[in-house]
Amino acid sequence: MENRIKVGVLGCTGAVGQKLIALLENHPWFEISEVAASENSAGQKYSDRVNWKEAKPIPENVKNLTIKNCNEELDAKILFSGLDSSVAGEIEEYYAGEGYAVVSNSKNHRMSEDVPLIIPEINHSHFEIINVQHKRFTKGGFIVTNPNCSTIVMVLALYPIFRKFGLEKVLVSTMQAISGAGYPGVPSLDILGNVVPYIKDEEEKMQTEPLKIFGEIKDGKINFADFTLSAMCNRVPVQNGHTTSISFKTKKPATKEAIIKSFGDYEHLGLPFSPEKVVQYFDDPARPQPALDLYNGNGMTVSVGNLRECNILDWKMTAFGHNTIRGAAGAAILNAEYLVKNKYIK
Repeated sequence: MENRIKVGVLGCTGAVGQKLIALLENHPWFEISEVAASENSAGQKYSDRVNWKEAKPIPENVKNLTIKNCNEELDAKILFSGLDSSVAGEIEEYYAGEGYAVVSNSKNHRMSEDVPLIIPEINHSHFEIINVQHKRFTKGGFIVTNPNCSTIVMVLALYPIFRKFGLEKVLVSTMQAISGAGYPGVPSLDILGNVVPYIKDEEEKMQTEPLKIFGEIKDGKINFADFTLSAMCNRVPVQNGHTTSISFKTKKPATKEAIIKSFGDYEHLGLPFSPEKVVQYFDDPARPQPALDLYNGNGMTVSVGNLRECNILDWKMTAFGHNTIRGAAGAAILNAEYLVKNKYIK
């Protein structure tokens, strides 16, 4: 792209904001021109204020930017939101109302009727719902969201099966990394040598978001998919990467060979953050693992393995993905790339 598009990062000092800034360094289409956070950070130089936790240094083009308050005009066309859910809803609506394209990782608007919840390899047709938002955001702005991190891992593994064979019931148990709790996250005395069998609101997200993602648009609304899903969510002492154990019952009979073949049916979107393989299947029953598969596809591939028959439902398998890349910041960047390529943002 001859002239890169100016983008801003809302919630720039938080864990998702930092990951967005790290991933956007040297992006071929986007250039960070603004960073914004709460009034406690506003007016300070980014490198002076942020408690930087990414492995590589703060990008040179960002370290000297002055943090703005999340109610100021920003010199950017796209705003990536890594805001905490306690403040994200109102701020994102404000900027959409001012004409910005808001690409959000926050949960606040995921289930809003006129806001698409997008994984572009699955439901890019849902971007059409943006047009409905123009009724309330008259300056041309809009909000797009990506799903919860554990939802993304599960849904990318299940979608080829849903599309080819249908789904009746899904049961999922998660083993979620501590980085999913942000920074400073879970206290060490609560997680070292331990498993915490509760993550606030996580089960509800995993049980509802897939139904919207797999839904179909009719008369300007998304009709949710019709299958039953139950989730159990656990925090485990792994730094990065969410592992999910999934059992499922299909509507049509399916063989192991046909299910494995379906994982390769994803279309390559041809975007900078598109992985070569959206889903990679391993024949080794001991895969996937966080230690081995965290950065498959530069962190954008979901790894699946150990597909076998289930004594209660039809099949069971393991799916794994990088929660802060594929499950958060990378997912938002991929959504923005799709919006640009398909001229939702000009």
